Order: sequence, then C-alpha cells, then structure tokens
Amino acid sequence: MNITIVIPIKNEVGSIKILYDEIVNVMSKIENISYEIFLVDDGSDDGSWNIVENICFKDKKVKGFKFIKNYGKSLALNFCFRKAESDILITMDADLQDDPAEIPNMLKLLNDSNSDCVVGWKKTRNDPLTKTIPSKFFNFCNRKLFKIDLHDINCGFKAYKKEVYKKLFVYGELHRYIPILVHDQGFKVSEIVINHRKRVHGVSKYGFERFMRGFLDFLTVAFTTKFYQRPNHLFGGFGICSILLGTLIFMYLLVNYFFDQSSVVRPLLFLSISMIIVGIQVLSLGIISEILIKSSNKEKNFNMDIKYTKVN
Repeated sequence: MNITIVIPIKNEVGSIKILYDEIVNVMSKIENISYEIFLVDDGSDDGSWNIVENICFKDKKVKGFKFIKNYGKSLALNFCFRKAESDILITMDADLQDDPAEIPNMLKLLNDSNSDCVVGWKKTRNDPLTKTIPSKFFNFCNRKLFKIDLHDINCGFKAYKKEVYKKLFVYGELHRYIPILVHDQGFKVSEIVINHRKRVHGVSKYGFERFMRGFLDFLTVAFTTKFYQRPNHLFGGFGICSILLGTLIFMYLLVNYFFDQSSVVRPLLFLSISMIIVGIQVLSLGIISEILIKSSNKEKNFNMDIKYTKVN
C-alpha cells in the first residue's frame, strides 16, 4: 500500500518538526506500506520553509513545496491531489491538534468498512467556544441540507482512496465541504472519532472573515451539488413564492379599493408589483438554467496557475 500524507502549512514554525517526528514514528510501526509526506508551505513568513527544507534534506520520503504567496488551504490541497499518485492520501493540519497516532485506525476503517473516504470526528474538541459553537451550527446545517450523517464535516484529518481524491477540485473555502463533494459523487464516506489536542504553537487562522467566506462557499456547494441538476427547484421555488405573495398583496389592495377608492396608490401596491416582476424573473432564470444544463455537454477543465518551489 502506498500512502501520501499531505500537510498544508501557514506559519507553523514551532509545530512542523514535532509533527514530522510523530508521523515517522507512527508510520514505522505499520507493516507492508510505503509512504511519502508532502509539506506544503502556503506563503509562510515565519521561517516555516527553513524547517521544511531541513527535513527534506534529511529524509527523501518528504517532498517540500513552497508557494510564493498564500493561495489558501483549498488550493494547497488541490495542488497535492494533482501531484500525488498513491493508493491512499491522508490530509492533516500542521498545528499538532491532529494526532498522527490515529492514522492506523483511519486506514483500518478505510479498508474494513469498504469506505472511499474517512473523516475524523473531533468528538471531544479542545478549542475555544468561538470555534466550537459556529462549528456545531455549521455541521447541523450541512447535515440537514445535504442529508449526510457526519458530525464533523470540516475536520482536516481525512483519508481518501485514489479514485476519490483524483476527482476532487476545491478552491476558495471548499475544503470545508469535501465530504459533501465526495458524497455527491456517489462515494461512501465514513467517520471515526479521533483524539483532538490543544494548540500549543502558533496562532489559529480562524476568524470572522473566514466564517463569512465559508458561508458564501456553503451557497456555492448547495448550487453545485444539491441543485446542480435541478436549478429550477431552487430558482423556481423562490420565484413562485414571490409571485404568489405579490399576487395576494395585490388582491388585498384590489378588494380594499372597492371599499375605499380614495387610496389608489400606496407603497403596498408598488411592493406587490415588484414582487410579481421579480418572481417572474427568478422563475425565468431557473428555466434558462435548466435549458443550459440540457444543452451543455462540455467536459470540466480545471486549470491551476500556482507558482511554487520544490525540494526533493
């Protein structure tokens, strides 16, 4: 079995060497495997690349990639999905909160359960409430909308079979929704409870701006998965509701007019007409989207323009 372990890095100078040593220790105890480690420096400015270079010079199993700027975690992962050729690919965060000791358990579940992707579940999470509460809400919304029975969709600790990660294309903040994208393509996704550790080095990259970007990508995922083949179910639903509500308001004004002819023009009249017009437009957009899907048969072509430096 060939395994590639992918670790995106952004200013984690204090964690990289410790994490590397832990991974090597764990992998040395697993029989009948060969492995490689991808250390991807996503535009760090704290000396992380120096640590990566030193590790690469000492261990030829480690490949280091340094991006000339911060492209984001999604493109860093996507870059590695294209570069790797192993039977199994594992992704981990570089902050030491993911415990490499869980790798054998993930591999076992990946093989024994006939799963295509295994996602870690931080059941006991060592993070502040500013991260745990939004995460619980985020996971609840995803479970309800996408009908996927996972507790921790955003966990960075995952294992994929080759046929899965080779079909993934992520950008923006879409790495948060990888299990949904995998599930949407018909693959089996399982989860496993993992040990989650406190951050001891570096600073969390989580913030309000990242939360907002994640919400926008939530809408992107909803459009490109749940409503991809049936856009009129979304646009048509909004359009019909707007038309019906606008019509009800107009009928109310019409009936009211017969009792009080002095009030011909009022804000509600403009609102009802606007809602009917907008509803027709949104409904038309849904119909046009359906026509485009039926008439379009172009292959997806994902071009990447990432500039990087490689070691090993």
